[in-house]
Amino acid sequence: MPEFIESYRLLIPLAATFFAPFLIWLMRHDQNWREGVSFVAAAVAFCSMLSFIPAVMAGKIWTLTTFRLLEGISVKLCVDGLTLIFGLVATFLWFWVTSYNIGYMRSLNEHAQTRYYFCFAIAIFGAVGVAMSANVFTLYLFYEIITVFTYPLVAHHQDREGFNGARKYLVYLMGTSKLFLLPAMIMTYVLCGTLDFHLGDVMHGMFPPEVVAAHPTAVTVTYVLYILGLAKAAIMPLHNWLPSAMVAPTPVSALLHAVAVVKAGVFSVSRIVLSGFGVSVMDQLFLGIPTAYVAAFTIVAASLIALTKDDIKARLAYSTVSQLSYIVIGVCMLTPLAVQGGLAHIAHHAFSKITLFMGAGAIFVVSQTRNISEMNGYGRKMPWTFGAFAIASLSMIGVPPVCGFVSKWYMIKGAVDINRMVILCALLLSTFLNAGYFAPISFKAFFGKPKSEADLAALHEAPISMVLPLCLTAAVSVLLGLYPELFMNFIAIFGGY
Repeated sequence: MPEFIESYRLLIPLAATFFAPFLIWLMRHDQNWREGVSFVAAAVAFCSMLSFIPAVMAGKIWTLTTFRLLEGISVKLCVDGLTLIFGLVATFLWFWVTSYNIGYMRSLNEHAQTRYYFCFAIAIFGAVGVAMSANVFTLYLFYEIITVFTYPLVAHHQDREGFNGARKYLVYLMGTSKLFLLPAMIMTYVLCGTLDFHLGDVMHGMFPPEVVAAHPTAVTVTYVLYILGLAKAAIMPLHNWLPSAMVAPTPVSALLHAVAVVKAGVFSVSRIVLSGFGVSVMDQLFLGIPTAYVAAFTIVAASLIALTKDDIKARLAYSTVSQLSYIVIGVCMLTPLAVQGGLAHIAHHAFSKITLFMGAGAIFVVSQTRNISEMNGYGRKMPWTFGAFAIASLSMIGVPPVCGFVSKWYMIKGAVDINRMVILCALLLSTFLNAGYFAPISFKAFFGKPKSEADLAALHEAPISMVLPLCLTAAVSVLLGLYPELFMNFIAIFGGY
């Protein structure tokens, strides 16, 4: 069993992200100070996450119980290998998305910028809280915080389209959490007498063997309720909120797809499967493979829909629906290689997808278009933006040496190890489908012939505050492909592989 370290140091990243929104509000009359708060808070939160690494890599787990409501129900924090994957990614990307936000919001002279940065910061607070949750109750609290405070971001434009998209967003995410996630939490407490995750051992979850033997149907129903309740993972058919939320400004889309919202969903699924139920219960009740089959369907179906979209944000949205299910399929295959690939994809997808969305936003700021059919020749005028976009596209397709190849390779090997040909075929087919909807974008941009040279005359790169972050995240995508152990080490210590 791992050694547990009880420490108030766990409050530092949460404090940095909790107080940031209020400082943003206080600094609302000076935009430079207001936006500087996000930079400082992101740096403090990221550095505090880094400080936990030595102890975690030594096999220790940080914990802190802040207060107890009932026996077995408390607000409890932890930092283990899985926490570090999500926590480091969210805080690191917050820093660079803030730079991107400045260029985007100021270039378009967007309204309600203080409200925007305020809600953005709270969403990061929620993401860090989800990453550090040591039990289902704590995870549920932070999961709902993300939903509530991203609603104003989705509805930011305050027009009919924005309010309709935000309404669907709220109904899907709040509806599923109340109808399914909350009952799942109650059933867990009734069956187990506690909501604490079983940390440090992915083989055995919170459900005792005698409970599983006596109430297999109840445990199975509880699992299904968790999967349905975590709709932020966007598993079909509970996915439609995600494309509808593309009415938000593009940096919000990046937040939704890479930094906070959907990553909170797939992280929560991973935590519930591995630290909640555990591999032995998942195997005993045959829960993993059926979930993986649903994820395989989602991967292929979402990719086919993406092929039909000319709006670049809509195409990227359905790509996200597909790519999130890579994480689910990897975790639910339950083999060491597949789990490693699935968990690594939390980070790999984050860096690649945020590059794609930031690229889409840079294109919109300069050209005011989101239609791929109108982007012929754009790459010759915006080489840095489209070069980074091309690199991130290769990651989504799964081409070495970009990081998406690493996670997909591990999952393919995992599917072969357990002889699941349906899953293997879905993973391979998705590679061709990903190429089908990503490759034409870069091809048109660099080699397509514009309708007239006048169409390109006014084009140029977006502000440096936007281009620098997307080039950086593209470079990190390559770095993680060349040195995958940067996150694989956290996975290894978490799973004991």
